[in-house]
Amino acid sequence: MDLRGISKSFSGTIALNGVDFSCRTGSTHAILGENGAGKSTLIKIMSGVLQPDRGEMHLNGHPMRFWSPAEAAKCGIVCVFQELSLMPDLTVADNISISDPPRSFGLINGREQKRRAEALLARIKCEDVNPNTLVRNLSLSRRQMVEIAKALGMQPKVLILDEATSALTSRDVETVYGLLGDLKNENVASLFISHRMHEVDRLCDTLSVFRNGSHVDTFAKGERSSQEIVRMMIGRNVEAHFPPKPPPRQALPFFEIENLSWENRLKGVNLHLGKGEIVGLGGLDGQGQKELLLALFGVLRGVGGAVKASGSAVAASSPYEAKTGRTRIALVPEDRKTEGLMLPMSIADNLLAASFDKVCSGPFINGIKEKAAVEDGIRKLQIKVNKASDAVATLSGGNQQKVVIAKWLMTQPDVILLNDPTRGIDVGTKQEIYKLMRELADAGKAILFYSTDYAELVGCCDRVAIMYDGVITRELSGEAINEETIVAASLNISAQTAA
Repeated sequence: MDLRGISKSFSGTIALNGVDFSCRTGSTHAILGENGAGKSTLIKIMSGVLQPDRGEMHLNGHPMRFWSPAEAAKCGIVCVFQELSLMPDLTVADNISISDPPRSFGLINGREQKRRAEALLARIKCEDVNPNTLVRNLSLSRRQMVEIAKALGMQPKVLILDEATSALTSRDVETVYGLLGDLKNENVASLFISHRMHEVDRLCDTLSVFRNGSHVDTFAKGERSSQEIVRMMIGRNVEAHFPPKPPPRQALPFFEIENLSWENRLKGVNLHLGKGEIVGLGGLDGQGQKELLLALFGVLRGVGGAVKASGSAVAASSPYEAKTGRTRIALVPEDRKTEGLMLPMSIADNLLAASFDKVCSGPFINGIKEKAAVEDGIRKLQIKVNKASDAVATLSGGNQQKVVIAKWLMTQPDVILLNDPTRGIDVGTKQEIYKLMRELADAGKAILFYSTDYAELVGCCDRVAIMYDGVITRELSGEAINEETIVAASLNISAQTAA
């Protein structure tokens, strides 16, 4: 597939500027760059979601122009977007075959549709997913795998994966690795967008770097070091990946979690946070970390145990009570698209969604206060916007995440809960978030930080609490915070045993 001179602008902002790009069959090709570099615009043009302002696209030497994803899919170009396209109120089987369901006598053949779904799910080792289950009842990781099964069902010649592993469990990530190897042997071209350099290094044979809407370079794996690639992506040297930690200290307990339980997911969690402390939540995915954050934010019902702040009970029976109580709590959720943002609404409305009471005079919004608050949020998080009145959906993934974080910081929280906040964003924005976390901690905030990236736990956290089967089995501090110890504790074994 070849693209020549592709350009695209949105409201005067250049997203792609005369880009040339090629990929070949039987290869796995990484597309790298910061959020806003033009990667998403490029793959949306390739897959028929957008049409270029200028330029040409050729498939197997023939000129092509796709006016819809359906047209692109008929030619074998299929994209698994970071924003899932599944319909939550339909079954898994319905979603997998939605573009071309099997028919008998003009009617959808439900039995054949289910059989087809079972075969595709088995191919990606998701036999535990019932084809008759509604998608809304699946975890984010399982929904992502269903999205991949749906793409495979279209028999792609060019498969585009946009951060397809960022929401997956470690087991599912390994499955996707194997799948890409199989597709390479089947002469399929795979385009792989990821901000996880270890994945790119393991999977991809060719790498292309984009920056500010331009194609910087394409090269074979191994021709550039990781540091060189990062410099190409962000246009500057990266001196330090994580901000320096303060010297180890014994923080006085401020936010205390005592014997917290919920159904069979939390089984007596005990943990405390100190003011000015970043405490990491580690462990294999699905051990209760997400449920713990939701319970603390008042989302779950029937939670047992106690939560205290400065010795007084915290009664957060709803998110509203959590954000407005005497000890204010904020949660940056796992999925910014569905849980953190209202995509069709403006950037300004999203920024103020949790704190409209702070910009009101009586029952009415004070326009001066509103404008000042929005400008302050954009400035503090360095959110790249054209106009605050633009829909938040027009922003890159990293800037959308900044909007979610800024929204909750506007509530002036005392305790900040972070659920994998750097998932699917570029290295430059990640570093901005790491720096912000440390600045918030230095300002006296208590931060509970769940991450599926062990390097983040090592680099950012003053302590790390490892969860296993709904309880905290080990707390790490000082030199014990290293990837080997975290992995061993996550498997509920000692580092010595692992060695």
